[in-house]
Amino acid sequence: MRSTPVTHPDTPPVERPTSAPGQDGSPARPVATSTATATGAEAPPVWRGLLDPESLLAVDFLAEVLPQPLHTLGLEAVRRFAAPQPPPRRTQVASVTEEDATWTDPVGVVHSVPVRIYRPPVPRTGTGTGTGTAGLPCLLYLHGGGFTVGTLDGVDEVCRLFSHHAECVVVSVDYRLAPEHPFPAAVDDTRTAHSWLVENADRLGIDGRRIAVGGDSAGGGLAATLCLDLRGRGLPQPALQVLVYPAVDDSFARPSWTEFADAPLMGAADAQWFWRQYVGEDGVAPGSLAVPFKAATLAGLAPAHVITAEVDCLRDDAEAYARRLGAEGVPVRHRRYRGVYHGFFTEISAFTKATEAVMDACTSLRGVFTDGALPA
Repeated sequence: MRSTPVTHPDTPPVERPTSAPGQDGSPARPVATSTATATGAEAPPVWRGLLDPESLLAVDFLAEVLPQPLHTLGLEAVRRFAAPQPPPRRTQVASVTEEDATWTDPVGVVHSVPVRIYRPPVPRTGTGTGTGTAGLPCLLYLHGGGFTVGTLDGVDEVCRLFSHHAECVVVSVDYRLAPEHPFPAAVDDTRTAHSWLVENADRLGIDGRRIAVGGDSAGGGLAATLCLDLRGRGLPQPALQVLVYPAVDDSFARPSWTEFADAPLMGAADAQWFWRQYVGEDGVAPGSLAVPFKAATLAGLAPAHVITAEVDCLRDDAEAYARRLGAEGVPVRHRRYRGVYHGFFTEISAFTKATEAVMDACTSLRGVFTDGALPA
């Protein structure tokens, strides 16, 4: 989801929530909202002191164009607000094409989902085999947006960076969005895109043994879900799962849900509103393919590169997932980026740390593609 949006509809003022339950069911604690000082002026929220200068500039812009919480705007207004500007296309790749990924499942049902394919320049470091882009590794990428918004254009520059610097083909998936297409539509589309990649690897010039999966926010949750889905179907794991502040739990109870309940761009109430669009108004998920943290075990899943933002209500869920992966025998690299908030990763032009985070993920991708293991 964009952190530097370009529109905002008129909406009536609403009050933000003032408390959230503790992780262990303890009484609710105050959220980090602005408070009145002795002079009557509002003090800035606590999280503001954690942000770096670039984030502060973006937050001040957001305060002007988004004076109310996202979830109060209504679905269509949220989509207009989150619509990306035309992508800058700064990072050069060999080609960008689009097609429909079509796959026939084991019972004969045909599935199809649009994808955008980025091909890198000729490899420099031995990640490919043969000549040109034949036999290249691949990253299947799933955009964020609370399962409700998001487009291929919104992650275009990120996909270009991945393709160029990880020296791999990137396939970006235009999965169906809720609430028109609630769970499990996005999961089904992710399964379709991955199955199509495996079946068409030779035609696409891809090494089918070196397909990684990644995504940000909702897309990170879908990437984690794909790994569980493949394990459940007895199929090989991806080479790597790149999970960028992934949506992996629905308890909404760890401390960051309280500490950053009114964080920039997406607060706790916003995140829960997006979740209800995905699973229904009762907010009850049907199982681990919607909520990866509910899986009985995470053993045997793909190695993981996990990225979190310091000021993000999803932070503690994602970090708990990373710890659990590691505890259950999965190799993990985790990086928390300080001074930034949810949504920073795809805003390459706004945040220096976005480029840093993509480059670090590329290091992990090159490690698994060339050496079969995460770098130390």
